[in-house]
Amino acid sequence: MTDWHPDTQAIHGDAGARRTVDSVAPPIYYSSTFRAGSADEFASMAGDTRHPGFYTRYGNPTHEHVAEVVAGLEGTETAMVTASGMGAISTAVLALLKAGDHCIAQTRHYMATAKLFGEMLPRFNVEVTIVEQTDLAAIEAAIKPNTRLIYVETPANPTMVLTDLAGVAALAKQHSKSTDDDKRIITLADNTFAGPFNTRPAALGIDVVLHSATKSLGGHSDITAGVICTTKALADHFVWETSLTLGSTLSPMDAWLLLRGIRTLPLRMERINSNALALAAWLETQPEVAKVHYPMLPSHAQHELALKQMSGGGPVVAVEINGGYEQTSKFVAALKLASQAVSLGGVETLAVHTAAMWGGSMNDAQMVEAGIAPNFVRCSVGLENIEDLKKDFGQALKAK
Repeated sequence: MTDWHPDTQAIHGDAGARRTVDSVAPPIYYSSTFRAGSADEFASMAGDTRHPGFYTRYGNPTHEHVAEVVAGLEGTETAMVTASGMGAISTAVLALLKAGDHCIAQTRHYMATAKLFGEMLPRFNVEVTIVEQTDLAAIEAAIKPNTRLIYVETPANPTMVLTDLAGVAALAKQHSKSTDDDKRIITLADNTFAGPFNTRPAALGIDVVLHSATKSLGGHSDITAGVICTTKALADHFVWETSLTLGSTLSPMDAWLLLRGIRTLPLRMERINSNALALAAWLETQPEVAKVHYPMLPSHAQHELALKQMSGGGPVVAVEINGGYEQTSKFVAALKLASQAVSLGGVETLAVHTAAMWGGSMNDAQMVEAGIAPNFVRCSVGLENIEDLKKDFGQALKAK
């Protein structure tokens, strides 16, 4: 760990993983397996659970570069990469839970995460309690003697509701009957929407920080990847063995593209934060808009919490259009500069009609519970000129 600022860390944070002295850009180690010089060396490599030069499912030098940079950005002891954000989430959750355990999750999650907690874990005799994430008292009331894990996502997808990270971490410590990792309550936070430039959950006491690196970390809509950031003890004794078994292995090329994307993360996030706040504030003044949800707006119900745990609001602006499902669909379809596409955190602005996107995997009751109204639009703001974005959103609002 160093005391570098994030913009320096993003560029030089992999210094410890560099294996060549003549290459400014790290090479891509596109090999599935690596040579050993002797039987003893081979046995040593095979016994090292996180060796970057044994077999790529166990690790790869390119993976090591990315992990070192992201761990530094998040302020954790170590990190590991996976083939997708859900690969990171499912690996970490399954590593820390067993039959008979109880976990707490919040009401609003990425839809695949919601399925993991709502459908998959109960099949393996893991008890799940879903609580309102804005209510720390409700989270505390849900804690049981066999509670092993509290899982949060903030800002939540797609409603931009916040969870008090320091408060959740404090509850987990207060109610843990032991300090041993295999007995205490572990906290996990999906930090995809905010990212390490805007929020550092580990600094607020969270044990495991997760990312869909497909989003802001990669930043160019050209890879699928995930990252798990945590302590060396949790990584080595719990998460790594599960990762090997599940096999959510990131390709070396995608790891290299992710590393290249991270180099410009601070610059991109400065512009994205500025654009998103400006667009959100402008949308609030438009008569065709019923409500705008963005943490850095004073009108956000949890604005004070946002100021405590976030330095910027991130790319996602949630908008409620005046009208119903049809009018909202017309608005999204009329956007010309902003693309109608899933994902977020890229250089380009995207917009999705959330009721249409979630409708294929959630019924009406589930969408109501998740806070997804028929007139809800999720926008991921990019790097375009803000005046061009306003013009595009303005003409689309008139077209609805």
